[in-house]
Amino acid sequence: MAMTMRTLANPGLARSILLLSVLVGASLQAAERPVKKLIEFGWDEPDPAFIRGHLAEMEGTPFDGCVFHVNYARPGGGTGSFTWEAWGQRTFTEAELKPALDDLKAIHSRRFSHNFLRFNTTPAKLDWFDDHSAVIHNARLAAQVARLGSCAGVLFDIEQYEGPLFDYRKQRDAKEKSWEVYAAQVRRRGREVMSAFQSGDPNLTIFLTFGYCLPWAQSGGGKKALADCPYGLLAPFLDGMVEAAHVRVKIVDGHELSYGYKDPDRFPKAYETMRETLLPIVRDPEEYRRVFSFAFGIWMDQDWRKNGWNAEDTSKNYFTPETFEASVRKALEVSDEFVWIYTETPRWWSAEGKPVKLPEPYDAAVRRARKGFAKE
Repeated sequence: MAMTMRTLANPGLARSILLLSVLVGASLQAAERPVKKLIEFGWDEPDPAFIRGHLAEMEGTPFDGCVFHVNYARPGGGTGSFTWEAWGQRTFTEAELKPALDDLKAIHSRRFSHNFLRFNTTPAKLDWFDDHSAVIHNARLAAQVARLGSCAGVLFDIEQYEGPLFDYRKQRDAKEKSWEVYAAQVRRRGREVMSAFQSGDPNLTIFLTFGYCLPWAQSGGGKKALADCPYGLLAPFLDGMVEAAHVRVKIVDGHELSYGYKDPDRFPKAYETMRETLLPIVRDPEEYRRVFSFAFGIWMDQDWRKNGWNAEDTSKNYFTPETFEASVRKALEVSDEFVWIYTETPRWWSAEGKPVKLPEPYDAAVRRARKGFAKE
């Protein structure tokens, strides 16, 4: 805002204009910052039909959306899982996913609007040098369904549930092909998958359970070669995704490593690691910072098989309601936009229309934690 001679001659007017400029700038900055969103992802993972039938119940929870899976009807009867079968040699059709899409189109909620279609790297019975045309097709279809169903995007779960997809040492031809050869091929696949996602939805948000943070952690902060890490090939795969990413696409590192963070001070340190410290394993740091957004996952019943889950005496749980509230609040404060809460034993919703093994103090803790950060 240029100042005229008349303005300079009037100090009071000049100060007012300067103050107005500062306020306008601050307002624009605030407008650019996304409202924080709290996402649910756990063993109560619904399909679109469940969300459609239980929308009022889900809107009553302290979440902005959830991760959901998509099924398809088998020709001989029964259902199969698109979510768990898409990374293979089977090419799915739009007709097979139409019932799920119809349910998504029937869901209208301003409160519970940030839902992510889960797309796994399973069954992963492919080598990186095999034909990936079905995988590419299915990635495009997943993004298309998410777009037409007015979803926030795709939850891309890279965990090696069935096949050691990202472990170079366990690749079919590791004895004949070097790490460099495999890494180049995996980067190519990353570009192809990213391009497929974008062709299905040019404005897509791809929510990863892990980003570069996992291979970085497994390498001991760069002390160990990626070729010797269980998820070492994830880094070149993400390099390919970053290379192909359009301006309007966002990739979220969900940082599942924060599942058990009880000390709130760990979140800023983890954020710094994602944004700066791990750059030595990133092929294009500048593009990485442009494309990536940094988030956190917290497991409410953290390692319940070892720690247990007591719905009556919450003081016996790994996270008490108080420590859980503190962690969720700090995660929301530090994250760029998203925080996700994972559960196995407690369920936020059920077919009976109510939560299961979920003590009320945890619900209240999450509601308190999100105040001032997420949209009410």
